[in-house]
Parts: sequence; structure tokens; C-alpha cells
Amino acid sequence: MAEVTETKNKGVAERLDAVMLNVARGRVALGLAAFAAPKLTVKVMGLGKDANPGRDYVTRMFAAREIALGAGYLLSRGPARKTWARLGLVVDGLDTVNGLRSRPGLPLWVSAGAIGIAGGTAALGAAKVTRDLVS
Repeated sequence: MAEVTETKNKGVAERLDAVMLNVARGRVALGLAAFAAPKLTVKVMGLGKDANPGRDYVTRMFAAREIALGAGYLLSRGPARKTWARLGLVVDGLDTVNGLRSRPGLPLWVSAGAIGIAGGTAALGAAKVTRDLVS
């Protein structure tokens, strides 16, 4: 019976690791897209259409953060990867809080999308960090 539980736990851990690798790849892809085309990124996110150099600058800062978090996770192994997972969890948790605090000033679909993505990634990160702590 213990072997079955251990095998199931390994399967869950492997699936969670695969999901986290895909999250990291998504971070890099989103970061590269946002860095290359900040105006398009904010337009797609529903945060404005007109040229705004300040907003483009902040969007590129967001992009650099996403590239760093994703690449750090992908390029690390063992304990270092666990650290990158924790950093991602902190960032995604703060993004979720920020989305909730910004809700009154944004269209519902923008808030729902941002909070859903940040909250979902935070939940995955929390599962990964918890898994790392108990194994």
C-alpha cells in the first residue's frame, strides 16, 4: 500500500514539475513579446491604445522580470530551482494582490484576466513550493 501511495506521489510531483516548466516557458515568451512590442501588449491587456512612453517603459520592466523569472527557473536545477519557484510565488502573489487592489479602476474583464492569471500561477507556485518543502 505504501508503494502505491509513493508511486502516486511521484506521479503528482512529476506532473507539477512539468506544469512549472511550462509556466516558466510562458513567462519567457510573454516577457519577450512584451519587451518587443509593449504598445501591443498593453492594448491586448486592455490597458490603453495611445502611445505612452512611460507605460511602455514600465511594460518593458515587467517583461524583463518575466524573462528573468522564467529563464532562472529553466536554467536552474535542484535547490536553485526551488529558490526560483519561491521567487515566482512571491511575485505572482503580489501581482494577485495588486490586481485585487486595482480592480475598481479597471474594466472587469481586464481585472478578471489579470487576477485569474496571477492567482492561477500563484496557486501552482504554492503547490510546487509546498511539494518541495515536504519532499
